[in-house]
Amino acid sequence: MKRREFIKLLGGTLAAQAIPANAQEPIRVRTVGVLMGFANDAQAKARVEAFEKGLESEGWSVGQNLRIEYRYAEGDSVRMQALANELVELKPDCILGHSTPVVTALMEVTRTIPIVFVSVSDPIGSGFVASMARPAGNMTGFTILPATITGKYLSMLKEMVPQLARVAILYNPDSAPAAGTFFLTPFVGAAREFKVQPITAQVRNPAEIESTIAKLGSQPGSGLIVMPDNFTSVHRKLIISLAAQFRIPTIYPYRYFADEGGLLSYGVDISDLFRRAAEYVSRILRGAKPADLPVQAPTKFELVINLKTARALGLVVPRSLLAGVAATIE
Repeated sequence: MKRREFIKLLGGTLAAQAIPANAQEPIRVRTVGVLMGFANDAQAKARVEAFEKGLESEGWSVGQNLRIEYRYAEGDSVRMQALANELVELKPDCILGHSTPVVTALMEVTRTIPIVFVSVSDPIGSGFVASMARPAGNMTGFTILPATITGKYLSMLKEMVPQLARVAILYNPDSAPAAGTFFLTPFVGAAREFKVQPITAQVRNPAEIESTIAKLGSQPGSGLIVMPDNFTSVHRKLIISLAAQFRIPTIYPYRYFADEGGLLSYGVDISDLFRRAAEYVSRILRGAKPADLPVQAPTKFELVINLKTARALGLVVPRSLLAGVAATIE
């Protein structure tokens, strides 16, 4: 071999060997869709922050190896379905769905894209999973309140107001789990046990909220339970102000109701659920299948009492309730 040809061949060989050592494989960016049931308000931002922090702890970084597409349904079922279609068309690697109506909307447009749900009460009855231990389909996630929570709520109201005579359970049948029936049977049974009259209060718009609470407030010894759904969260300021106006002791499902003036709340730590959901999303992005990830129940519940509201209603909070509070609001 001539010297010039040998040098050319040697140079080409060295260059070929240098490519693997110096080249970097392109970072694969994964896409996660997030569909929230209500508006992009302070509560939604807190949940998003918890979710992103959870993903960071799992090794994901937005803008580097992860892209997140957020959509906010604002409690509107028509908008919810449109946004579900929009997210599915993006073909994300996984979708985080917040609330029962959101997941129902997603289920109508995809049975293949992995979905992790949060804030769902009855995933089996809603048709999302076959069982808690073995979801079997493209969904898994994290539940919030069991149906029997209504008995706990009645117990707390009765402790707060011993003369309680009737209690209404407020929800929107268009957005509550199983059109509200999921909570009703235990509610009626608990009302019988506590010797109070159970009242079913279905509301679909602000006018119905006003008329329902005004009617309840006209009867002495009334109490109110606000059940978790997107509708009651979106209209929480109206509900809280009307409960104060008509002096109705009311218990709510989430802490932010008490933070904003509600008498007391008892429910799950939602930010904790979003942090835990991030772990499931991460596992799916790394190859796990939703069918193999069991549905998880909440592990952190918190009781919050607004003492300022209690005083305004002329109520003395019993020590038995104060002993179990996560926080009091002055």
